[in-house]
Amino acid sequence: MSRTESKTWGVMAEFESVDGILHAAAEVRKAGFTRWDCYTPVPVHGLDEVMGVRPTRLPWIILIMGAVGIGAAQLMQHWMNGVDYPFNISGKPLISWPSAIPVTFEMMVLFAAFTAFFAMWIANDLPRWFHPLHHKPRFARATNDRFFVAIEARDPQFDEQRTADFLRGLHSGSVETVEMPAGSKKMPTGLARALVVMSCAALIPPAMIYNARHEPSGDPPINLVPDMDDQAKFRPQGETPVFADGRMSRPSVEGSIARGELREDTAYWTGMQGEIFIAKVPSSVKVTPELIDRGEQRYGIYCAPCHDHTGSGNGTVHQAAVLLAELGKATWTQPTSLHDERVRGLPDGDIYNTIRVGKTTMPGYGSQIPAADRWAIVLYVRALQASRQQ
Repeated sequence: MSRTESKTWGVMAEFESVDGILHAAAEVRKAGFTRWDCYTPVPVHGLDEVMGVRPTRLPWIILIMGAVGIGAAQLMQHWMNGVDYPFNISGKPLISWPSAIPVTFEMMVLFAAFTAFFAMWIANDLPRWFHPLHHKPRFARATNDRFFVAIEARDPQFDEQRTADFLRGLHSGSVETVEMPAGSKKMPTGLARALVVMSCAALIPPAMIYNARHEPSGDPPINLVPDMDDQAKFRPQGETPVFADGRMSRPSVEGSIARGELREDTAYWTGMQGEIFIAKVPSSVKVTPELIDRGEQRYGIYCAPCHDHTGSGNGTVHQAAVLLAELGKATWTQPTSLHDERVRGLPDGDIYNTIRVGKTTMPGYGSQIPAADRWAIVLYVRALQASRQQ
């Protein structure tokens, strides 16, 4: 068949009113036709019911694929975070449902959206490069003021003459045979060429990325938005000609104190009044059972490894060090027992200062334990000592 030959696609009938298209649709359906459709310039209430259009299954397909997206996202994150590359972040669970919700939501939307898009194409037999009805000049009024019924030639009951006579009997304005030129299903040449050009252009960015990764260059990167990559600001340890020393980082002004760091109460912060250790915890420390419990907790973290939980100086660190010393692999001095008379007689400020800056082989914990917790530990140490006296 040559490109100039054609075959019958169907028969089209024109109607002037909503009542006319509703009546025609009811009669066409009653006659048993199954391959037909209505075309209207405006929505016609009740036309779907008259035509016998069944509800689309597309929402159910989208629902199923959305659920598939949820399952795929959960399995993907379970595998990545809990099996393939488990990574402990601050003791958090390797598999955490709440943290997986954002990706799960996005995967659900992604699967549902792609399903809706492509399923709609398949259900509507798309893409169509053109429709035979568009070759009929009268059909242009389907978007203006006319209503049309078209019965396709592939309908089992279709007979061109009888079908045309049947539509004329429905009081239609005109009835026309619609032909389909041969070769009309082929992609238009212009569109095919445009797709080839676009496909070739789409290969350029991956090729540039591949070249950049395998051919290092000394040229600076191209910044499309330079103020996002090169902001005018001082960076730590950077250089600048603005200051005489050439450094971006500026030293603190001599004598300056950070906000909230003015430590006027030297007894509280150092455990000393002038050059003498204070005998008791400062009056600013409110002694409560809760504070002592806090001291017990902090003592268990920082002190018990060496002094053990009873304060006798036989902690797990000491026990391990003794074994290493016996093997000649270390030298070790046993931690002082907190129940020694010498320690019992120390002022509270001395014990506080020892926690802060250390003493002999004991390191200082001032950078790790806040001042409030140091006094809490002092109170707990006194409680430990009192427990031995009872």
